[in-house]
Amino acid sequence: MKKSGSSTGSYEKMCETFTIDVPEYYNFGFDVIDAWAKKDRNKLAMIWVDQHGGEKKYSFLDLKNLSNQAANVLLKYGINKGDRILIMLPRIPEWWIFVIALIKLGAVLAPCPTMLTARDLKYRVNKGKFRMIITDLENTEKVEEICNECPTLSCRFVVDGERKGWASWPYELLYPAPVSHHAVSIPDTRKTKSSDPMLIYFTSGTTGEPKMVLHDHSYPLGHIITARLWQDLRHNDLHFTVSDTGWAKAAWGKIFGQWIEGACIFVCNFTGKFQATEVLPLLDKYQITTFCCPPTIYRMLILADLDRFDLSSLRHCCSAGEPLNPEVIRVWKEGTGLTIREGYGQSETVCCVAQFPCIEPRPGSMGKPSPGWTVGIHNDDGKPVPSGEEGRLAIRCDPRPPGLIREYIENPEENKKSFVNGWYYTGDKVYSDDDGYFWFVGRDDDVIKSSGYRIGPFEVESALIEHPAVQEAAVVGSPDRIRGLIVKAFVVLNAGFEPSESLVRELKTYVKKTTAPYKYPREIEFVTSLPKTISGKIKRNELRAAELKKYQEQK
Repeated sequence: MKKSGSSTGSYEKMCETFTIDVPEYYNFGFDVIDAWAKKDRNKLAMIWVDQHGGEKKYSFLDLKNLSNQAANVLLKYGINKGDRILIMLPRIPEWWIFVIALIKLGAVLAPCPTMLTARDLKYRVNKGKFRMIITDLENTEKVEEICNECPTLSCRFVVDGERKGWASWPYELLYPAPVSHHAVSIPDTRKTKSSDPMLIYFTSGTTGEPKMVLHDHSYPLGHIITARLWQDLRHNDLHFTVSDTGWAKAAWGKIFGQWIEGACIFVCNFTGKFQATEVLPLLDKYQITTFCCPPTIYRMLILADLDRFDLSSLRHCCSAGEPLNPEVIRVWKEGTGLTIREGYGQSETVCCVAQFPCIEPRPGSMGKPSPGWTVGIHNDDGKPVPSGEEGRLAIRCDPRPPGLIREYIENPEENKKSFVNGWYYTGDKVYSDDDGYFWFVGRDDDVIKSSGYRIGPFEVESALIEHPAVQEAAVVGSPDRIRGLIVKAFVVLNAGFEPSESLVRELKTYVKKTTAPYKYPREIEFVTSLPKTISGKIKRNELRAAELKKYQEQK
């Protein structure tokens, strides 16, 4: 039977000896990609495949040269240090090429999922005052729809074709600027400090629109914990994280820590409806050594016949995004001999609590805090709670560990709420046992984690209320055997409308069109009224509790 991970030494020793050196000046593009290219020109960085048997391989030297070309093209279009660029691409190699290029230039990039609607994009571009959108032909129409309403958007860039009014990567490759593609000229005055802004993630909250999370150039260094300590990566590994490029999970498993360690990443550009069983032949064919995917996918994989595939190359498996059922861990171990190691973090952090290979796994536990991270569990007054007692998960900001959010941009209210007396409060409820293992309880707020996605009820409710039939709506997570939680909407209809199956279908379709498709409510229940506080706020906790009770009674 295989052993998951083979790091030696105890957790305590790891915490004592592990440190991350953060230099004054740091740039992932130059200090990692170009450094590997110089050290070993043939070193493989990425194996990329599509669902039709297409395959491409990239060395670090390839990525160095391609990202330099992209950076020179971006300079030509006036992109400089500090400019904000929104990048919305599927899992195609150009995503990595342009992310590295933007980092080299010191531009501030915001990766976004291709599922976003025109409305979602308009909000993001205007909120963050973005200068450029980089996308593919398939998604240009959404940008066309909103560009006249986005005054800061001075350039639109398409990576896989040509369109009138758009800068084109294929065109620029045919007619390159008269500069060497082997170098990108960055004056010393524009070099990036590790504390300079690098990355913005939009993260869903329960109230209002998504918030802007700011990370600096030390953020990739924080992912050394994610890759080396949690994913147990070495320089000769082939690592496969299943994630969309628009989510923070891509930063966790598809670029930063993996390439700092010199591992090769495996990417499959899944298109259309994702079938979890597509993953198994890939693990077999490419002899993947380390693997990470959300619990939803593990729940689907264990339903397949694992014996049909040769998974002997796998030596380490991880999961993040939401808590993993102990039952799934048990069945996966029976089928593969490997324990799934859970990791916890947010868009605001790197991996800050995990079942590291050097600790004895406890199914269902989040694990223990990452070395260099002081993680506490506090009551509402900011005082530590004893083991066994539920409290708020808090992270010490002073000294600030690399990989922790700098701030929520232009959101003093959220900053004031989240950063208190030298601690960052994650918004999650947890408790610890007597041995220092952490156990997840739930969100402070109402964000729904479904199939690895974070969905803010507010966005779904807003979409529903726009429909003429809907008077009021409340959205909660309802327990589901496969997905963990599904989005469920409680809807109060306007006068003149009657509940029907056809109206349910109509509302689902409407939400899919109004906001990103993954946010639509999979279940809709028509009600005459919603439970509310005296001040008129919807009591989502009551609705959630009723759903949980119903689910438990059905089991």
